[in-house]
Amino acid sequence: MSEQRTSLLARLEAGPVPDAESWISEHSTQIRNSVTTYGAVLVRGLPISDRAAAVAAVRAVIGDGMAEREGFAPRDAYGDGVYSSSHWSADQPMCMHHELSYVATPPRLLAFACVTPPATGGITALADARAVLSDLPADLVERFERHGWRLTRSYNPLVGTPWQDAFGTKDRSEVERYCEENGLEAVWQGDDALSTVQTRPAVVAHPDSGERCWFNQIAFLNEWTMEPEVREFLIEEFGPEGLPFNTFCGDGSPLDRATIDHINEVYEKHTVREPWQRGDLLVVDNIRTAHSREPFKGEREIIVGLGEPFRP
Repeated sequence: MSEQRTSLLARLEAGPVPDAESWISEHSTQIRNSVTTYGAVLVRGLPISDRAAAVAAVRAVIGDGMAEREGFAPRDAYGDGVYSSSHWSADQPMCMHHELSYVATPPRLLAFACVTPPATGGITALADARAVLSDLPADLVERFERHGWRLTRSYNPLVGTPWQDAFGTKDRSEVERYCEENGLEAVWQGDDALSTVQTRPAVVAHPDSGERCWFNQIAFLNEWTMEPEVREFLIEEFGPEGLPFNTFCGDGSPLDRATIDHINEVYEKHTVREPWQRGDLLVVDNIRTAHSREPFKGEREIIVGLGEPFRP
């Protein structure tokens, strides 16, 4: 087994092995040490030939997985904390973000296993949240560190994820209880429409190292990251208050295109890319390392695991 390293991503070559799950269990300490040191590790050469093997590999990494709540795009569930990648249009990017950074208890650990690599594109790119924080303008960081960031969501049957899927229940009282316990303001609009508002920290201290990390989805879930024609259509149909999601400074002030573009440009400056190969296993520290999904062509199947919930 060989190991290569960059400043963000360690690479391990598993070599010919009969069983991915057993190999991961035997090398779990090395995998976790690499994630702690570098922020992410890519294991190449595992015999992950089908979905069942990918699910088992991901479970071997995350242990007791955590259920996703408040997802903004549909997924297929394959057991506790194990899912398909988000069903998001192949020709649209999923910009840099930290998984579920808008929930009260997001995952610390992510695992991705590649069953089918795309014909082109589809990279799960990575960016160092510490470097991004350091490179953002000091006044912007200070503003978000003082106020946090705000996410507004409008669930409706026509656009995005229905609230029944996002919260894992059809019981409105259960949704209301979840929102109260997790710091969301919830407003019902008719029988099927729900609007929520939550404010979360934009900068968090890593629970192990204490290092400050830019930890949020301010740019990805903002209206200015949408394709212009999509944004215009949604505003025309639902009004500016009815967008499926949008972000603000935590004091409620809106964000302009220049701010969102600059955040995305800083992410790009610190992005590392490695094309998927069949059998790849990518393990990511979700606090220290942001990730994205680039547009692609062809079939693409990546199994995703969410593990080790923490409270920022």
